Amino acid sequence: MRAMVPQQPNPPVVESPRPSRPRRFIRLRPWVQAAFLPVWMAPVAALRGVPSCVLHCYACPLASASCPIGLAASAAALHLVPLLTIGVILLVGSLVGSLVCGWVCPFGFVQDLFSRIPTPKFRLPAWTGLGRYLVLIGLVIVGPALFGKSTSNWAFICNLCPVGAAEAGLPRMISGQVPWSKLLNVKYVILAALVVAMLFTHRPWCRMLCPLGGVLALFNRFSVFHLRFDPSRCRVCNTCRSRCDMGVAVEREVNTAGCVRCLACTACGALEPAVGRGMASGTPSVKQ
Repeated sequence: MRAMVPQQPNPPVVESPRPSRPRRFIRLRPWVQAAFLPVWMAPVAALRGVPSCVLHCYACPLASASCPIGLAASAAALHLVPLLTIGVILLVGSLVGSLVCGWVCPFGFVQDLFSRIPTPKFRLPAWTGLGRYLVLIGLVIVGPALFGKSTSNWAFICNLCPVGAAEAGLPRMISGQVPWSKLLNVKYVILAALVVAMLFTHRPWCRMLCPLGGVLALFNRFSVFHLRFDPSRCRVCNTCRSRCDMGVAVEREVNTAGCVRCLACTACGALEPAVGRGMASGTPSVKQ
């Protein structure tokens, strides 16, 4: 007679965390970006002097507001303090940080569309983000303040800005208002180089050069809207790190200045958007 072998209890089933809401609405981001295009491209003359919260050239035929960086450079050249521009940036930054970069900015949307082209992609090192602050200090503040009154080309950033070249310069060339020989200007060369870079890395302008994005990103640690990490939901799956196209070391720290808050990292379920105080100090665990 065969001995009865006691059955081993089944191991407990560890359920994966339920998909959080960000994992569902993250697919809507391209549609939200597209929906904001009419907001920035509705030419309302009464709003041309009002600073927006995104980098969108005021000289664009379809601009509905003024570029805050261009206004800041103009004020620096005239030795004025752009109170309205500073107020808009402080308000938006303290509320959402760089969320406008990931969800609202039209030029960011263009770069996202380029990133969908199936070409080999590489990630830029974190130190390249310092370029945004070099542009801010040198071309937006110090340069215009020192040499603005001694030259007609006082708007240093505007004379080099690829966003202005794409949104204002090219449309004027096509319409015959500006000769095509202007294509040899430096900012069009920068635009061409940037377009090539868009094919091989994600958001090179935002990552390396955008002064407005650099300023808004400084608020990421303190803004009302922020990312919160829940250690009880972390599965050490590396999803947060692999989903970040900006190359942010999410495993070490969230809410950094390199983040554009596209919220792709929230696909892991342990990171989630939050509003108000109570940001967690922990960071996700990552397999080495």
